[in-house]
Amino acid sequence: MEIIYERCCGMDVHKDTIVACFISGRKKTTKTFSTTTSSLLQLVDWLKINECQYVAMEATGAYWKPIYNVLEMEEMPTLVVNAQHIKAVPGRKTDVKDSEWIADLLRHGLLNGSYIPNRDQRELKELVKYRRSLIQERARELNRIQKILEGANIKLSSVVSEIDGKSSRQMLEMLASGETDVKVMASKAQMRLKQKTSQLEEALRGFIDNHQKLMLKAMLSHIDYLDSQISTLDKEIEQRVLPIQDKVDLIDGIPGIAKRSAQVIVSQIGINMDQFPTAAHLASWAGLCPGNNESAGKRRSGRTRKGNDMLKTTLIECSKSASHQNKTYFSAQYKRIATRRGKNRATTAVAHTMLTIIYQILKNNLPYYELGSDFFEQQRKNEIVQKSVKRLESLGYSVTVEETLPGA
Repeated sequence: MEIIYERCCGMDVHKDTIVACFISGRKKTTKTFSTTTSSLLQLVDWLKINECQYVAMEATGAYWKPIYNVLEMEEMPTLVVNAQHIKAVPGRKTDVKDSEWIADLLRHGLLNGSYIPNRDQRELKELVKYRRSLIQERARELNRIQKILEGANIKLSSVVSEIDGKSSRQMLEMLASGETDVKVMASKAQMRLKQKTSQLEEALRGFIDNHQKLMLKAMLSHIDYLDSQISTLDKEIEQRVLPIQDKVDLIDGIPGIAKRSAQVIVSQIGINMDQFPTAAHLASWAGLCPGNNESAGKRRSGRTRKGNDMLKTTLIECSKSASHQNKTYFSAQYKRIATRRGKNRATTAVAHTMLTIIYQILKNNLPYYELGSDFFEQQRKNEIVQKSVKRLESLGYSVTVEETLPGA
């Protein structure tokens, strides 16, 4: 096979050690380094002395990150490769053999690197991911509050739509402080809830013990803390997306996608679509395209493959939101597929379409254009007319079709 890189290095990465194999011509040199910063700097010096052209390593958990950070600072070309793509031959599984195998594959240009964003995008990605974790923790805390109320015979959630609303929060604080007068608590109802005062009084009548009051107070305090942390992260994220705010606004203009979702999408895929040759490549990377499973001419389950979990989850959520909005292309597509293939596949298909649109928007810097809920009907206009005429004629009617201009 043709040699692409004359001097290259393959690394088998672990939590505490790195086994590096450097190949130069027919000579192989293998060394082991620790993963501390000082040892990583020694690794870089060793590679520089040997005039290494390229480095490759497995994407092992989060252990590749400190190595990549150091190599990136030294501007050394590096490939981070999916471990499934470089499995060594069975029966030869050692750290040294793995590093040699990676180096040999790299030397002949047989490795494809994973998409690694630049440092600014990686930092934004970490912030967005942590914010999502806090939002999920807040939702879990609200569920715990609900369990506490059920255990105390209090049915507040049966009357109010949101247990963390302004009125509900005041009632919860009064319960935690030991208030027992249901009329006083129900009087805190605002706006539409005032019409449900009698129902609130019945719902708030229960038996809440001291330990439940203590836990309720702690949970409310934890929610306040999470709210403050989420707010801090929101401000930091907004500051970091200011240079690309126009791109975020373009994505935000798509039905079903809100500001936070747009920030998540940008943090995961960036704004430069050159790293994805086509929209299909991006959909495959995100795990939103059908899988290929065919053998002996028979197609088996085409489940979506694994991909970027955070991007996939966000787009599925946006897809569900968009599919319930009337008079949009997404709602028409969802209904069209759901009747034949089911709701889950329809939701995934809409998410795939949304990602394709995002790719084109970022690639061409164009705003979203709504095709309308009648798009598919317009595509099949003649077919629908012919079927309708044939149906009426079968019932004994004589039909004359005449097209009228819109608004006539």
